[in-house]
Amino acid sequence: MKRSIIILFLFLSVGSLQAQIRLGQSRYTSLKPVDIMELNYSKPQKFRIAEIKAVGLATLDEVAIISLSGLKVDDVISVPGDAISYALKKLWAQGIIGDVKILVTKVEGDDIYLLLDLTERPRFSRVEFSGVNKTQEGELKDKVKIRGRVVRDDVLNTSQRNIRQYFVDKGFLNAEVKVSQERDTTLPNSVKIKFDVDTKSKVKINEIKIAGNDDISDKKVKGKLKNTKEHARLHIFRDLISRFTNTDAKSAKEAIVYRNPVSDEEVKNYINKNFKLNFFNASKFVTKDFREDKEKVIDFYNSRGFRDAVILRDSVYAYTDNTINIDLNIEEGNKYYYRNITFTGNYIYENPILLSKLGIAKGDVYNKEKLDKRLNYDPQKGDDVSSLYQDDGYLFFSIDPVEVNVQGDSIDIELRIFEGPQVTVNSVSIQGNERTSDHVVMREIRILPGQKFNRSLLVRTIRELSTLGYFDPEKIEPDMRPNFEDATVDITFILEERPNDQIELSGGWGGFFGFVGTVGLTFNNFSIKNIRNFEKWRPLPVGDGQKLSLRVQANGKAFQNYSVSLTEPWFGGKKPNALSFSFNHSVQRQVDYFSQGNQAQDLGFFKITGATVGLSKRVTWPDDYFMFSNALAFQIYDFNEFGRQFGLSYGTGKSNSLALNTTIARNNVDNPIYPRMGSNINLTTSFTPPYSSLNKNINRESPDQERFKWLEYHKWMFDATFYTPVFGSSKWVVSARTHMGFLGSYGDRIGMIPLERFVMGGDGMTFNNFALGQEIVGLRGYENQVLTPGALTRGDPNSTDGYGGIVYNKHVMELRFLVSPNPSATIFLLGFAEAGNNWGSYAEFNPYNLKKSAGVGARIFMPAFGLLGIDWGYGFDPAPGQSTPSGAQFHFTIGQQFR
Repeated sequence: MKRSIIILFLFLSVGSLQAQIRLGQSRYTSLKPVDIMELNYSKPQKFRIAEIKAVGLATLDEVAIISLSGLKVDDVISVPGDAISYALKKLWAQGIIGDVKILVTKVEGDDIYLLLDLTERPRFSRVEFSGVNKTQEGELKDKVKIRGRVVRDDVLNTSQRNIRQYFVDKGFLNAEVKVSQERDTTLPNSVKIKFDVDTKSKVKINEIKIAGNDDISDKKVKGKLKNTKEHARLHIFRDLISRFTNTDAKSAKEAIVYRNPVSDEEVKNYINKNFKLNFFNASKFVTKDFREDKEKVIDFYNSRGFRDAVILRDSVYAYTDNTINIDLNIEEGNKYYYRNITFTGNYIYENPILLSKLGIAKGDVYNKEKLDKRLNYDPQKGDDVSSLYQDDGYLFFSIDPVEVNVQGDSIDIELRIFEGPQVTVNSVSIQGNERTSDHVVMREIRILPGQKFNRSLLVRTIRELSTLGYFDPEKIEPDMRPNFEDATVDITFILEERPNDQIELSGGWGGFFGFVGTVGLTFNNFSIKNIRNFEKWRPLPVGDGQKLSLRVQANGKAFQNYSVSLTEPWFGGKKPNALSFSFNHSVQRQVDYFSQGNQAQDLGFFKITGATVGLSKRVTWPDDYFMFSNALAFQIYDFNEFGRQFGLSYGTGKSNSLALNTTIARNNVDNPIYPRMGSNINLTTSFTPPYSSLNKNINRESPDQERFKWLEYHKWMFDATFYTPVFGSSKWVVSARTHMGFLGSYGDRIGMIPLERFVMGGDGMTFNNFALGQEIVGLRGYENQVLTPGALTRGDPNSTDGYGGIVYNKHVMELRFLVSPNPSATIFLLGFAEAGNNWGSYAEFNPYNLKKSAGVGARIFMPAFGLLGIDWGYGFDPAPGQSTPSGAQFHFTIGQQFR
């Protein structure tokens, strides 16, 4: 009887309920469903779930949705009751349902039939942007990854904030982002999202006002705000207005009202004295950069003895719609000096040794930055207190500076040392070398199992792995896992491989020769051993660190060059002895393209065919950065009506050269692509046998065909490059280079040879110079080959002048700025000043008579193409045969240019 009353109640209450009732599928039309949540909770009844169905689904799976509800067939539930409430909460919690009701479609005895009446939330089908460029759109899509997600307000709001923050970080503080939705008819239950961006004008920093800085000037404080700079144009305009009109005008229109008579000369002088352009430091305002810059200001004060310096207040406020002002109020505090410096806890090294390593003495200005470096790690010197211990195995060494007494302007420092046990390297392993064989990596590792831990060897290993070129040098990370109880450490070098094979597909204009195309392939991680193992072909066999280079240059009939080389860096597999082979063939022709008939007429050629075999080895004296190499080079020079181009008395003939080339080099740069510190020094000599002493019949009076049949000479080349970081940043680097070369003879019996001389000027690339048989030396700001003795009379049959110099000097200074360290596209800018000259005799040699130039340039390194560059240089001096300065020149470069 009671059950009948409940069933009757369920049917009769349908008409009085105010809930929205939606019919399910057609099979339920015989009974109007009832929303369980609207039944009377004061009279619940137990039922067994006989059936559960779901309707209203467009893309979701019915079985999965029912499972998510937590309700199952044969479950006994109370109607109404908590099971229904929990099911609704679970479905809502998924975030994929826009509306949900649980309906009763039928009741039979103790069985109840349930219907989940659902409305799916639509999904984002695609994202569109307006008001942004293609580059920005690509970056924004990475920040707004909502495609395929359910449409929810929190997702949209988060995306909207991320887009606005993206532009705020770029200086668009007033950027606005609007979002709109539109149904996508191409996909079920989907909407398109469009973000409409109005960046407005970039907000510039009008003025930075510094207060409270009595000992440090405004200029120095502002100089430490590396990424928070005043806008140069606004800055000079404001100063001009203030100086000449005594007003606070915010615009040129306001300034005119207050303008006082001022001479043009006075304004120009003031601008030249005060106006500075910010090429690399934008004047946009970024909150994160400003916060970091404030910390740099305090660090700067600490390094000048002001340990208590603080920024009491900073204020950023609008000046105009597109500019802001910044106020900084600094409290410098007292300037402090070191007084007593003591060590405690040191048993291995005595105080005088530690004080010597510290490099700070009583009376020195307090400098927190220097103290930290000298105690822990000084990358410039590499000779600090920590290195003294950690290079001797004391990995757990730590040192804690404590200010034990501050009296007046003096500070007593107690350096508390924990030495710990001497640690032995237990194991060394590598991770991430998928293409490169383990033995290629392990042979470059200097810190080995069984050795005492040595920090210098660890740092040296990181450098060696970086210079291989197979791995991203910015991401080489040693994972050290020390064990204090066993006094051991396990070291794993985490590596990330990068593409290092290069393909050169390029073209250039070779002056008289016209367009010249180049195809080159360089495989820097080649493997001869894996040639038969096709699983190692990617696309050629890789993994053993050998270098294979193939290169072809051609301009039809006028010029061709073919070269192939192979280098095994560890010949024999046990020591770093590099064995190399190379072969080259070049031909340059004089072609008359205006001859009668359809065929171009060959007027002569110059061919060079040569082969070189070399062996180099690393040496440990004077230190283990040195390398010593010898190479035997044989070349055949074949002239056909071409000899007079080099000042010879004949046009057709052959010359041979057999030379022993010896190189002593020291290279400790930290990165082959963008070096920040270190040096690269090379001395190369070339000696041929003294043929004239073996054949007394050959002398200066002999015909050139006999005199130069075998070339007799010695050549000396010196190149040195030094890298130094500046401005306290790893992005700014000064590169100083010097180059010089000397060509000599074994006496006056033969004299100077006509080949192997120096050709100077331009980009320094053989590609563009076609100076076969010569040494190419670049000098930006001047045309290719223009600074070459004999260039004005080259090819004149009546001239006896040789072509090319026998001595040259060149000096370069570059200031470099790293734009992007990304290994897939490393980009840096540079400004340069250089000077050099080339002389045809030692009597004319004057190292102070140099051709000078200056300019700017850019470089981009891409693993597939190598280093590409462009320079604009201005030559300040006339080239030979000219009366006016060389002027502006553009230069394009491919690959590293060493001279």
